[in-house]
Amino acid sequence: MSLPSDFLWGFATAAYQIEGSADVDGRGPSIWDTFCAIPGKIADGSSGAVACDSYKRTKEDIDLLKSLGAKAYRFSISWSRCIPLGGRNDPINQKGIDHYVKFVDDLLEAGITPFITLFHWDLPDALDKRYGGFLNKEEFTADFENYARVLFKAIPKCKHWITFNEPWCTSILGYNSGYFAPGHTSDRTRSAVGDSARECWIVGHNILIAHGKAVKVYREEFKPVNGGEIGITLNGDAVLPWDPEDPADVEACDRKIEFAISWFADPIYFGKYPDSMLKQLGDRLPTFTPEEVALVKGSNDFYGMNHYTANYIKHKTGTPPDDDFLGNLETLFYSKSGECIGPETQSFWLRPHAQGFRDLLNWLSKRYGYPKIYVTENGTSLKGENDMNLEQIVEDDFRVKYFDDYVHAMAKAFSEDGVNVRGYLAWSLMDNFEWAEGYETRFGVTYVDYENDQKRYPKKSAKAMKPLFESLIKKE
Repeated sequence: MSLPSDFLWGFATAAYQIEGSADVDGRGPSIWDTFCAIPGKIADGSSGAVACDSYKRTKEDIDLLKSLGAKAYRFSISWSRCIPLGGRNDPINQKGIDHYVKFVDDLLEAGITPFITLFHWDLPDALDKRYGGFLNKEEFTADFENYARVLFKAIPKCKHWITFNEPWCTSILGYNSGYFAPGHTSDRTRSAVGDSARECWIVGHNILIAHGKAVKVYREEFKPVNGGEIGITLNGDAVLPWDPEDPADVEACDRKIEFAISWFADPIYFGKYPDSMLKQLGDRLPTFTPEEVALVKGSNDFYGMNHYTANYIKHKTGTPPDDDFLGNLETLFYSKSGECIGPETQSFWLRPHAQGFRDLLNWLSKRYGYPKIYVTENGTSLKGENDMNLEQIVEDDFRVKYFDDYVHAMAKAFSEDGVNVRGYLAWSLMDNFEWAEGYETRFGVTYVDYENDQKRYPKKSAKAMKPLFESLIKKE
C-alpha cells in the first residue's frame, strides 16, 4: 500500500472562513457578510468579520504550514477583495490583488505549492443586488470570466487552479433549502424570495457555464505560457444500500451520487446531465445549447474531490415533491439490519466511514475514465470539541484516527484499485468560521483561541500528518 513519489499533501482553507479584515484595504461586502447580519441565520450569531485574522497573519500561517511539513496549501481568493463590486466594468482593488500575489510568492519561497480556489461561496454582494447574482446567466458568467482572467494574469506562478468549490452547496443550500447565503427558499417563513423547485437547477447550470468560460480563458490565454492545470471541486458522500437485498435501494445509491456529483461531473465529462435527473426534473433542468456543451465538455484537467462522510440509502416510492434534490430517496445513518455507518461528530451530517471513501474514489474513476484526482477537502469535526479545555482539545485522537483511516483507504484505492489520486488537502489547517454553524463546530488540525487574540495551537492531528504521509509516499 503506497502513494506516488510526487504526491502532494497539505491543508485547505477558504477566504471568508479565515481571513477576517472584512472592510480592510478596500474589500467590498460579499453575500456572506450580508447573510450573517440577518438574525437567526448563523447558529451563534457570528460572522467572518474577524475569523482567524489570517489576512493579517499570512507569515504566521505559512510558518505553521512549514512546521507541519505540508507540501501544498489550498486557499481561496475573496472576489470582493479584488473587485469590490465584482463586475467586469467595476474598478479593480490593487491592494487586494497584491495581497494574494505576495502570499503566493511567500508560499513558494517556503517550498509550499499553492492551490487557488477562485470561488468558495463569497459572491460580491453588489452582483447579487445588481442582477440577481448566479440566477443571471449572461451577466454572472461574463463577470466570473473577467474575475478569473484578472487573477490568472496577476498570479502566473500558481500552477493549480480550481474554478468553483462545491457548486452543489451554492445551488442547493443557497437556492433550495436557504440554509446558506443568499438564503433563497420557497419557505416563506424563512425567505421572502426563492423558488426551491427551480432556482437551484438554474444556478447549477450557470455555474457550469461560468466554469467552462474560465477554463477556456486559462487554456487559451495563460496555459500556453505558464503551464499549469485547472479543474472544479465537487462534493459528494459515499453510499451503501439500506437493504442490500432490495434492488431499488441499490439503484438509489447510484442516483444519490448522480444528483450530488454527476449533476456537475456528467456535463464536464460527457456534455449532458444524468438521465436520472432528466427523468425526475424534466424541463426544470436547463438545456445546454451546442455552444455551452462545447464550453463545458472536457473542461477538467483534474477532478477536485471534497469528501467527508457516508449514508445508507433507502429508495422512496411515488412522485417526489417539487423541491426534492436528493433523487427521491432517504439518507440514513442506520441500515435495515441496524448497523450504524459510523460514530457521531459535532456535525449532524458527518459520520466517519473510511471504506466509503475508497468506494467513491472507485465509482468516480470508473464513471469518468480514471481522471487525475486531487482530494481537495477531507476531515472531521469532533463531538463537543468546542466545550473542552485546551489540554483536551489538542489531544484530538478521534481526528487522528479519522485521517489515518481515510488516508489509508485512499492509498489502497491508488495502489490496489488503480485510482489516479495525486494529492490530498486536509480540511482544515485551522478551526474557522463554519458557515451557518458559526464557530461552534471546529474542523481544524490547529486550535484557534477566538477569545485570546486568535492564538493558534497545533493539535495532535496536525503533527500526525507528516509521519502518516511519509510512511505511504514512495521514495524517489
